[in-house]
Amino acid sequence: MAFFAFGINHNSASIETREKLSFGPSQIEPALQDALARDGVNEIAILSTCNRTEIYCHSDGGLDDLIDWLAACKDVPKSEIHNAHYVHNDQEAARHMMKVASGLDSLVLGEPQILGQMKSSYATARESGVLGGVLHNTFQQVFSVAKRVRSETAIGENPVSVAYAAVSLAQQIFSDLKQDVALLIGAGETIELVARHLLEQGIKKVIVANRTLENAKILAEKFSAEAILLADIPDYLYQADIVISSTASQLPLLGKGAVERALKKRKHKPMFMVDIAVPRDIEPEVGNLADVFLYTVDDLKEVIDENMRSREQAAQIAHEIIEEGVKSYIREQRSSSAVNTIKAFRKSVDNVREQELDKSLKLLSNGANAEEVITQLARNLSNKFMHVPTAKVKQAGAAGRDDIVRAMEVLFGLSELDEEK
Repeated sequence: MAFFAFGINHNSASIETREKLSFGPSQIEPALQDALARDGVNEIAILSTCNRTEIYCHSDGGLDDLIDWLAACKDVPKSEIHNAHYVHNDQEAARHMMKVASGLDSLVLGEPQILGQMKSSYATARESGVLGGVLHNTFQQVFSVAKRVRSETAIGENPVSVAYAAVSLAQQIFSDLKQDVALLIGAGETIELVARHLLEQGIKKVIVANRTLENAKILAEKFSAEAILLADIPDYLYQADIVISSTASQLPLLGKGAVERALKKRKHKPMFMVDIAVPRDIEPEVGNLADVFLYTVDDLKEVIDENMRSREQAAQIAHEIIEEGVKSYIREQRSSSAVNTIKAFRKSVDNVREQELDKSLKLLSNGANAEEVITQLARNLSNKFMHVPTAKVKQAGAAGRDDIVRAMEVLFGLSELDEEK
C-alpha cells in the first residue's frame, strides 16, 4: 500500500489548467465517493483552492490509476495533467502537507487561510466516510505542526499584500475602526480586498466611489456599503476618516483644495489616505496638509518588503518545526507497523493457548489426573511457543544471519540472563 500527495498549484500549472481541475464545494463529496469506488483506493481526501488542487490518497494502486480517474472525472486530457502535476510519497507527502498547512507553499508566504481550507478538506472526507487510519493520523499530525508554526513563529503576523498593509496602517492611526468611515475610490480587486479587510476589523461605514455607478453598486452590495460617483466625492469627503484609492485614472482625482475644504468641515479631525494607484489618484501636495497622513504605493511597498523579510526569517524556524514533525510522523509510522506485528503475534499465541486449554479441559472432564494434565499443558505450551522461533533462528544461524540470532537474544533477554550468571 502507498500513501501519496498528488497535486497541481500556481507553480506547476497555468490558471487555465487549475480551473479545469478545480472542485467546487458541492463537487468534492461525489468525487470522493467515485474515487473510493475504484479498485485500489482505500482512503482519499481532496483540497481545492484558487491556487491548488491536491489529492491525498492511501492506495493499493499507482499514480497512473489516479490520473486516469482525475482525467475522466474532469474531462481533461491525461497529457495536460502529466505536464502540470507533482507527487510526493510517504514521509515526503507528510512533509509537503505540513508545508501547505503552514503557509510555506502558498503564493503569499505565510498565508493564513490555507490551514482552514485543509481542515475543511479533512472534515469533508471524514463526513463522506472515505478516511481511514492512515489519512486521519496524518492530518492530525499535520494540523499539530501547523498550529506550532502559527503559535511559535511570526510567519502570519505581518501584512504582505497592498490591501492588507493599507488597512494595517489605518489601524495604527485609528486604533478602533468601529467608529470610523472609509471612502474607497475605485471598484477593482484591490479595493474589494481593502473593503473585506476593513469589515473584518469592524469598520463603521464604507462608501464606494467609482466612475461607473453600476460597478460601485455591485461592490457596495457585497459589503453593505454606499455607492457614489466620482463626481460626488467632494460632497462625501468630509465624512471619511480613511480614504483609500486605486483607479486607472491618468489624472489625479483628489486635489489639495478639495481635501482642505473637507478638513474644515471636519474641524481638522485627522484623515488617513492611501494612494495605491499608478499614476497617483491623490495630488502629492495633499501630503503637506497638517491633518492628513498620506501614503503612496511605494510607502506600502517598504512596509511589505520589511514584513516579507520578517516572514522569511519566520519561515526558517517553521521549516525546523516541520522537520521535527516529519521525524515524529516517521516514528508514528514505525510504531504503527510494530503494533500490527504485535497484534498478529498475540493472536497466534492466543490461538495456541485456546487449543491447548481446550484439550486440557476435555481431559479433566474425562477424569484425568489434574497434576498430569497441568504438567502436560505447560509442556505443550512451551514446545509450541518455542517451535517456530527456534526453527527460524537455527535456519538463520546456518545461513550466517547473525543479526537474527542477536535479535532473538535481545527479544527474549538472553544476553541479560548470561550476565546474571
